[in-house]
Amino acid sequence: MTAVTSTSLRVEIVLDLTCVHSYIGFTRFERVADRHRAAGGDLDVVFLPFQVSPDAPPEGRPLAEVHRGFFGSAEQAAQATASMAAVGAKDGLKLNFDRAVHVNTFEAHRLLAAAARQGLGEPMAERIFRAYLTDGLNIGDRATLDRLAAETGVRPSPDGAGELRAELARVRALGIRSVPQFDFGGTVRLTGAQSEETFQRAFEAAAVGAG
Repeated sequence: MTAVTSTSLRVEIVLDLTCVHSYIGFTRFERVADRHRAAGGDLDVVFLPFQVSPDAPPEGRPLAEVHRGFFGSAEQAAQATASMAAVGAKDGLKLNFDRAVHVNTFEAHRLLAAAARQGLGEPMAERIFRAYLTDGLNIGDRATLDRLAAETGVRPSPDGAGELRAELARVRALGIRSVPQFDFGGTVRLTGAQSEETFQRAFEAAAVGAG
């Protein structure tokens, strides 16, 4: 990556913590972000919450059941998830769709918001994604989230539910209907799990705009 200026760059990321495209896109973004910081760039990452399935139950159900209903058959679901798992593997991610628990992400987003206030939003997001898509954990369960927080050095908070509901509504009101989305300081906006090369170009363009 080319040299960057000392101007702080703000990147807003809209994602859902059970969304495989969000996980892959965030993973690629983080690799480029690490290089940006290593080159001396100052970066402020802000997470905006989104729920792909806001009506999903907090107790969860096997994601395989959800996929069978969505794709129409177990065979079609298996083909689709195998294809996505192969994409994830190229990015070093082990995606175990057969173990995943489809669940409401409200509590996971609330934990992520608490982590972000403590300066640990990025590692917390990665751990929640991995818990869901690799470890097969129920990320709607408070005890599970508390364990993930402890692993990451985050202090969970009982507060923030009202603020999160308001933020979810605000993000919806912006017209966002799919995730992930990345806004580089209002200069460059990207949608979907873009390549590292695309993220790198966005960082460089945004750095020029910020300078």
